[in-house]
Amino acid sequence: MNVPQPKSLSVDQIRNLFDLTGRVAVITGGSGALGEASATALAAYGADLVLTSRTVSSLEATAARVREIGRKVTTISCDVKDSKSVEAMVGQTLEEHGKIDILVTSAGIANRFPAEEFPIDEWQKIMDINVRGTFLCCQAVGKHMIERGQGHIITVSSIRGLLGHPGGYSAYGTSKGAVHLLTRQLATEWAKYQINVNSIAPCIFWTPLTEQVLNDPELYKVFMSRIPWGRAAEPRDFMGMIVYLASDASEFVTGQIMYVDGGSSAG
Repeated sequence: MNVPQPKSLSVDQIRNLFDLTGRVAVITGGSGALGEASATALAAYGADLVLTSRTVSSLEATAARVREIGRKVTTISCDVKDSKSVEAMVGQTLEEHGKIDILVTSAGIANRFPAEEFPIDEWQKIMDINVRGTFLCCQAVGKHMIERGQGHIITVSSIRGLLGHPGGYSAYGTSKGAVHLLTRQLATEWAKYQINVNSIAPCIFWTPLTEQVLNDPELYKVFMSRIPWGRAAEPRDFMGMIVYLASDASEFVTGQIMYVDGGSSAG
């Protein structure tokens, strides 16, 4: 049996492993802190962007940043929990850009209540956006990627999908646990089509939505006690991981939950 020998890469080929020039990336939840960080990082490495949110006007700041970098950007209204809205978004993207190389599913919500008092309507809302929305976007974009025989999908999860927390995350944590398994399931099904499916799972990070928690001395102490690095994450902490998972550098990496959590998942 002749075993194929690995090819040696030139220095330029190694440098180009992270090059995203000419690729098209769709980011759901593009108006959020993680969506903006992802868009900025992917654009800096050469990708053109399609940003989605339910309200298009909320995307303008992120879109302006992408334009400053010199890349093309399209903003589209999309309700990720509505299959018709997702399909329309994918259709418009393909009409305007011709392809989708990268999908980042950063649309999501997090409401906290004690488990015994959690309103079931709020529970379902979180499940619909965080789980159903992630699946619908992966499914719609995945069909296109299957036809092309390539693609990179990055779901956005959380350390709460792995570990419980006393802060009232029974719905959010459960939804992110589902995203973990969905990521692995899609990775195993779509590997034969050369589609990488991985997840980035942060700990709590600074955004306008978390300032209320992180500016509360007692809550801050609770959260920091569970992060060995001793601080909350910042959006910039995710940029390197997003570029890696979107690029050829991660070609042989699929089905992985990549924790960007200051050591929280280490113990």
